[in-house]
Amino acid sequence: MEQQTSQNKTLMLVDDDTFLLNIYATRLTKSGFMVNQFADPTVALEKIRGGLKPDILITDVVMPSMNGLDMLEKIRTEKLLPPTTAVIVLTNQSDSAEKERGVSLGVDGYIIKATTIPSEVVDTVIALSAKHTTT
Repeated sequence: MEQQTSQNKTLMLVDDDTFLLNIYATRLTKSGFMVNQFADPTVALEKIRGGLKPDILITDVVMPSMNGLDMLEKIRTEKLLPPTTAVIVLTNQSDSAEKERGVSLGVDGYIIKATTIPSEVVDTVIALSAKHTTT
């Protein structure tokens, strides 16, 4: 049943930690998502500008080339993704100012890596995907 909600959904995963990137990408692919993974948010942003329109965007916050929230701000300012795209922040940043900035940028979910196991991340992504399908 869960696979039906994620089937044929395109997902963009942006995280500079390639170990975690691969873990999440593998689990999300097994759950039926078509995963595009990027270790560099600058490259991810260029792919979006080039026409990649994921149904779900998952991004880390702290990355060397560009902060994930800065990337999201550029996406919002340039209107690069439709408002139906679910956005999830997956980070170790639990700072309330970061969360508030995420909310102001229309983030649908904020997951703290250190307190969430990969299967819970997948469950959250599936739930948000189903929610966005019905809205």
